[in-house]
Parts: sequence; structure tokens; C-alpha cells
Amino acid sequence: MSETQNSGAAGQTPPTGQPGKEARQVVVQKIYVQDASLEVPLAPQIFARQWQPKMDVQVNTGVKAVDEANFVVTVSLTVTAKLGDDVAFLAEAHQAGVFTVTGFANDAEKQAVLGGYCPGMVFPFARETIADLVQRGGFPQVLLQPINFEALYLQHLNQQKAQAAAAASAEQTSGQSA
Repeated sequence: MSETQNSGAAGQTPPTGQPGKEARQVVVQKIYVQDASLEVPLAPQIFARQWQPKMDVQVNTGVKAVDEANFVVTVSLTVTAKLGDDVAFLAEAHQAGVFTVTGFANDAEKQAVLGGYCPGMVFPFARETIADLVQRGGFPQVLLQPINFEALYLQHLNQQKAQAAAAASAEQTSGQSA
């Protein structure tokens, strides 16, 4: 069996063709379960009931800098299944990934990668963690639909801009009336 050398191995930056410029790079260092739980408050009686639950899915993301180039991106999923007013189960998973993000001169681009692209990389693992927890809890499989985190990040930015514009407009109006 022959071995080949990869010039773009993890930890190395491929040449950009421009002296002094580092290529933009996002490297997944590790993906892991930070925390996971399953609560079945009415077990075993809940298993005797007809299974037509109302599902509520909550998704949150977070970014924490480890150092200048490394970041922990967390996707938190909470899935609650209710039968009427009773909680059948509550499954929660905090799935995290350590990413090395380099070569982004523009901070807005780096934030877009951390807020959109990286959560999209972590989400399938979080979805699998939830599915496994629920199935091991004795319930039918839960299949969460894919999420476009990049679109959600852009929506979040647009909401922030709209709120800032509304606040600036309100300040101008109150300043004129005084």
C-alpha cells in the first residue's frame, strides 16, 4: 500500500498565490456531545397511551472563542412531545464542535461562518443524538428536518439592523420633541 503526502493537511495552510495572505480556512477539530438528557415523567403509563404527540422543537446556537483562531460552536436542541397536556418526553442535546477559522480579514465574514456554516456542520450530529435518545427511551423515531443556519443567521442580522434603525429613529423623534 502506498502512502501519499497531502500538502493541505490539517494545521497547514495551502498557498494563496499572494505573499503574506493566508487562505480562508475552516477546519473541524472535534465534534462532541457537551450535554444530553431525556426525561420521561409519566413512564411507564405514557407507553400505554395512543401515540399522536404534538412536538415542539427549540433550536439555539452559541459561539465561544477559545483563542484567536479556535472557536466552540454549540447547537442546542430541545424536543418536547406532548400527549394532550401531558409531557411524554423531553429530550435535550447540546452538541458542540471545535473549529479553527483562519484567513478571514473581514470580521463580518468570520462571524457569518461561525453563525451560519459551523452550526450547519454540527446540526446533523445533534439531530442524531436526539433521535438516539428518544429511541432508547422506548419511543418511535424522531426525525428532525434539516435547518438552513446560514439563512437564519442572515435573518438575525436583518432583525438587528431593523431594531437599530428603529432605535435611531425613535431617538431622533424624541430629541426633536424635547
